[in-house]
Amino acid sequence: MAVTLVWFRDDLRISDNPALMAAAQSGDDVVACYVLDEETEGIRPLGGASKWWLHHSLSALAASLGELGIALTLRRGAAGEVLPRLVDESSARAVVWNRRYGLAERTVDASLKAGFSEDGVEATSYQANLLYEPWEVATGSKEPYKVFTPFWRACLAFRTPRTPLPAPESLQGPQLKSENLDSWKLLPTTPDWAQGLREAWTPGEGGAHERLDDFLDSAAGYKAARERPGTEGTSRLSPHLRFGEISPFEVWHAVQDNKDTSTAEDMRVFGAELGWREFSWQLLYFNPDLATVNYRREFDGFASEDPTPADLAAWQQGRTGYPLVDAGMRQLYGTGWMHNRVRMVTASFLIKNLMVDWRVGERWFWDCLVDADAASNASNWQWVAGSGADASPYFRIFNPVLQSRKFDAEGKYLLRHVPELADADNLHEPWKGSAPGYPDPIVDLKESRERALSAYKELPKG
Repeated sequence: MAVTLVWFRDDLRISDNPALMAAAQSGDDVVACYVLDEETEGIRPLGGASKWWLHHSLSALAASLGELGIALTLRRGAAGEVLPRLVDESSARAVVWNRRYGLAERTVDASLKAGFSEDGVEATSYQANLLYEPWEVATGSKEPYKVFTPFWRACLAFRTPRTPLPAPESLQGPQLKSENLDSWKLLPTTPDWAQGLREAWTPGEGGAHERLDDFLDSAAGYKAARERPGTEGTSRLSPHLRFGEISPFEVWHAVQDNKDTSTAEDMRVFGAELGWREFSWQLLYFNPDLATVNYRREFDGFASEDPTPADLAAWQQGRTGYPLVDAGMRQLYGTGWMHNRVRMVTASFLIKNLMVDWRVGERWFWDCLVDADAASNASNWQWVAGSGADASPYFRIFNPVLQSRKFDAEGKYLLRHVPELADADNLHEPWKGSAPGYPDPIVDLKESRERALSAYKELPKG
């Protein structure tokens, strides 16, 4: 029997998986594989929280494939070397995968396609993880968009996202020798810092669809609720989308099928959040060094400062003396996730109040976030810094006190993550009263804001 090899990457699901469906419909035996590639130059190794998620997501995928009738083969190494060996071992006549969009990943994929073609092996890739390919939606002058709103408007006018595919009913194929998932040591051990992650998340395709269902059940009021970190007002689908446990097509159509007149505006706003993800990937596709180089090069002249070890540790550990910043950073480390508004506040505090280069924060979030996404993480940090596309203006400096008063007035979020504030006389400005066990502010907001604005005004005009 002929064999088709399915290479899983950021698409760890069996439903709406075009590559897997193509293999199932080929009539061939099917071999499924995942390659942990930490050796190919340019492919960014996963952070600690993402490794934790990947372990559980692969375990869930292996179980789902097992129910269909095949095993998941695990290999570790440079994909450009591992895939040809798997083709040889399985005697595959064809290889299928779903497309990736980072430059290093695209380079690997193109090289593999060329090599397989020379060897008479058919290699085919599919669109699976973005609603729109980065090159599909362009301006009238055939240039990539630099501003989100016209980009998303053009996307919606371009094409309705396709209907999701069902999962295959059954598969069969030979079982290849596989590495043991535990041997990859993706889970933390000494110390085991993942207890909060285990309590907060259920990685895998099943967990993704449960999360989507829960979100849709409470979608009314999303537009306002998503701004309040103290409530469960967001979808929390981001890590599931990042690892491809659910496709954006499934999310899009579920939203369209479940909205009514009472939720139409809420779902329009949520759809735009999917649009920001698409926009970020377009930015990365055309700017492969988005995580290391200012999109707006005039920001190369911004006078960032090397953080003192004490200040950087205070920010990372949530001990800055500003409750909203500290709550966010503790939520991040404890659960691998942070509310979006608080991400903006904590990033602004690091970049503009502490005058630390945005790349320092981007790397910390990359290591701590379960939804660390090569496109969104970099583009969002550049947005806050002012150096990115459609960026927040340089003079927008989030005031953590005003933000917590406006969006967490009762302090539900603050007290959940900074419990020592329960005895504070002034919850939002604890330094103005007694706050036993809580640190004093590490920087003055007014003075640091003026310092940042002065530095920004020295930038050359772009």
